[in-house]
Amino acid sequence: MRKIPFIFLLIIFFSPTLRAKDKLKKKQRPNIIFILTDDQPYDYLGVTGNPYLKTPNIDKLANEGVLMTNAHVVSPICMPSRTSILLSQYERTHHVDFNSGTAVSEKAWANAYPMVLRKNGYFTGYIGKNHTPVGDGAYISGVLEKSFDYFMAGHRHLGFYPKDRHKIFNDCKADTQVEILEEVSKDFLESNEFRLNRATNFIKERPKEKPFFLNICFNLPHGASTSTMKMKPTDPATYRTLYRDIDIELDSLYVARKDIVSPKLPKDVLRSENRQKGYYYSDNPSDCKERYIRQLQACTGIDQLVGQVRDMLKKEHLDKNTIIVYMSDHGLFMGQQGLYGKALLYERCTRIPLIIYNPADKIGRKDHRNDALVESIDLGTTFLSWAGITAPSTYQGKDISQVYKDKSLSVRDHSYTENLWSTQFGNPRCESVQNKEWKYIRYYKNENFGAQKKYQIMDKFHIKETDMLYAVHEGDIATYYDYLTASFSEPAVYEELYHISKDRAEVDNLVHDKRYAKVLDELRQVWKQKVHQAYKEDYTNVVPWTYKTTQRVKDAKYSYLKQD
Repeated sequence: MRKIPFIFLLIIFFSPTLRAKDKLKKKQRPNIIFILTDDQPYDYLGVTGNPYLKTPNIDKLANEGVLMTNAHVVSPICMPSRTSILLSQYERTHHVDFNSGTAVSEKAWANAYPMVLRKNGYFTGYIGKNHTPVGDGAYISGVLEKSFDYFMAGHRHLGFYPKDRHKIFNDCKADTQVEILEEVSKDFLESNEFRLNRATNFIKERPKEKPFFLNICFNLPHGASTSTMKMKPTDPATYRTLYRDIDIELDSLYVARKDIVSPKLPKDVLRSENRQKGYYYSDNPSDCKERYIRQLQACTGIDQLVGQVRDMLKKEHLDKNTIIVYMSDHGLFMGQQGLYGKALLYERCTRIPLIIYNPADKIGRKDHRNDALVESIDLGTTFLSWAGITAPSTYQGKDISQVYKDKSLSVRDHSYTENLWSTQFGNPRCESVQNKEWKYIRYYKNENFGAQKKYQIMDKFHIKETDMLYAVHEGDIATYYDYLTASFSEPAVYEELYHISKDRAEVDNLVHDKRYAKVLDELRQVWKQKVHQAYKEDYTNVVPWTYKTTQRVKDAKYSYLKQD
């Protein structure tokens, strides 16, 4: 009789145990919910010091978890910022912006954290706003819809009443954005069959044996949504009456446009006369105050959703194994120092609220605040770390899964932010580096043909604003790609140095103060290193996305449907 090798017997004996352990390990992997808001500055929460805003649920999340007080985005404008978060890359590596004429290629998208999580056994969901163009045709490619197990989102802006723009939300009972996303979150989290029709509706329910990752992405308190609030009788009271019975004051640094004597930035650096019309409300106190009240209302609405999500997790017995991360894609100027909008590299635009809550953590009373320097691209790497997955080599973000709960740890001495969105709307190209003490910003020549002149021609020839100001053409790709490396040799036309540990509002520019010449020189050297590290040249990571390519994809789809 042939003898069975002893080692083979051991394998047979232990393999069920090993399989069971592997199953247990997979079962114990945490669920993760990532809540991303839009245009929410650091101080738009009760827990971060807003004198008016009531956000008890988010405050509780921070007080039970950790509030990162030194978190910054790597790009202070929606599309590149959200793309950076998903790919864990600086814009100079992923090459996608409003003015780039490019979309993320399917090759590059394969390494986005939701794709990696799904490939490694996570059930993935995406609800709300998507502002990352992916694949040939970008938002009409259908790539995003197929990338998630559960997808219920609108491309670009949602508006305050998402059904007006996106049919995908029509099955929802609610009409307002926050309440729609709350309804969809409930559909995803509850243990019964999915009720709502989605872009991917072949899956009837969330599999209980799999860990899940849910992205909840808002288009609030962004102006594209708050500007469309109508205070309808059917709207929840939060959006009709809240904060309207108290005396709201604007920021102490607010300056009305007519009162600006000496602009914060030189007129040939920030060409504010060409700003987008959507920021005209910042020009006068009454309009600015109305917008501020709407933003506060939206933030309180979001807070209510956070509370509802936590209640749902508890009801479904998921609360003990679900990590919740809350963050904004960037901040926003509301007339402080006469500035408006985003795409500038001051703290008002780059510093964002980042809250990490992990029920498995044992956080000491003094450890609920952490001032480690964190960048928005760190999240993708950290999500994968929590899931026990090695991050792709394409990731530039750091793993902060231990840093946030241990003040003795850090992943960087300096953080880096850049703005490459320099167009007819007057914003300059600029880059910044900072540590916990100092911040250095440098600006480049800004000679773009201005929007004001385009408005004049647009009116005379009855050209649509979207075609004149927002359509990107093939020639724009060349301009953008020049921007990616221009600052490697191009001199700065203006510089700023701020002692942010003492001057967080960045009022006093100390760049010409000789007492800090050594600090300035050191930060210039750090900038030089960081800007080169941020850049990667790989043209296969993007595909052209212009007016022409969009029309080609639309025509091809129409032709296919017609033949069908």
